[in-house]
Amino acid sequence: MTASPLFPGFDGLMNLSRREGVDIRPTLLRVITDLYVQAPTHSEEEARQFVELTSRLIDQVDDATRAAVRARLALYPATPVPVMRQLGLKPSHPDQRVPLAPEIGAAAFSPATRPATDAPARLAPNISMQPADAAEIVDMFFRASSSDRALILDNLSEAPLKGSPRLPAARAARCIEALEMAAFVADVENFTLELGETLILPWKLTTRIVNDNGGEPLACASKALGMPGYIFQRLLLFLRPEIGTSVQAVYRLSRLYDVLSERSALIMLAAWRGSTMPATRAKYRPALYDDERHRARPPAQTRPPTQLPHTDAFPKTGTQGSAR
Repeated sequence: MTASPLFPGFDGLMNLSRREGVDIRPTLLRVITDLYVQAPTHSEEEARQFVELTSRLIDQVDDATRAAVRARLALYPATPVPVMRQLGLKPSHPDQRVPLAPEIGAAAFSPATRPATDAPARLAPNISMQPADAAEIVDMFFRASSSDRALILDNLSEAPLKGSPRLPAARAARCIEALEMAAFVADVENFTLELGETLILPWKLTTRIVNDNGGEPLACASKALGMPGYIFQRLLLFLRPEIGTSVQAVYRLSRLYDVLSERSALIMLAAWRGSTMPATRAKYRPALYDDERHRARPPAQTRPPTQLPHTDAFPKTGTQGSAR
C-alpha cells in the first residue's frame, strides 16, 4: 500500500509492529488517530487509508488504548462509519451533536466475562530495540513534520521501549556548561563535538541533530542531558541564527521542551545509538586463526637460535695443560 502524505512512513512501522520483541501497535494506533483528528475534513483516499490502518490495529491493542482511541473518535464528527462500527459507536443524527457509545452493562466488568489480555506485559518498559527497528524510528522522526514530531515524542512516553540510562549528574553538568559557552560564541563545531562525546553518538548523526531546521532533535538531546529550560532557550537564541531570530520558532520549541518528558528523550537517544550500531560494528573484523594468510606481506621467517659450540672443541688451559 502506498502511504499518502497524511501518514508518511507508517507502512514501515506496520512491518515493525509485526516483529517479535517490539510491540508498538498501541503507540501506532494513538499516533494515527491523533494525526487524523487534527484536520476537520479529509479526502476519500485519506479516509480509506485511515480505515485500512486502524481496522488492523483496533482488535490487536489493549483495552486502555482502545478506550482512549474510542474517546477521541467519538468526539470527532468526521470519523469513518466502518471505524465507528468497529468501536461500537453510533452514527450521529441531525439532533445529536456527537456520536454516543452504547451503554456498558455491569456484566462487562465481571472478571468471568472479560478475557485475559497481555496488556501488562506489553506495557512493561523493558523491551530493547534492535538496530533495524531503531533505524526505522529515527528515519521516521527525521522525515516527519514539526507537528508530527511532537506527536511522536508524546506517544514515545507510553511506548513499551527501553530508553538509555541517565547520564551521571557531574558529567551532564560539565557538558551543559560547555554547550552554553559554545552557543554564546556560535561555535557550532565545538558544540557538536561536545554533544556527541557526551551522548556517545557519531559525528555524522550529531551534526544532523544540531543542524536540523526544526529543532526537535536538539530538544531531545538537551532533555536527555537534563538541561534546564532557560539554558535551552539560550541555545536557541545564540547557536542557530535562523531559529534565534524567529520569535515563533523559539516560542514553539520552548513549549515543546516544557512538555517533553525525560523518558521520551531517553527512548529517542536509545534509538539514535541503536541505529548506528551496524555501521560501528562493520569497522571491526574479528581476528581469525588464519588472518596471517590474508596479509599482503608474508610474516617474517624466524631464525633458529644460534647454537653455542661444544666446550670440548676448545683446549683446556691451566697449570696441568702447560706441563710437559
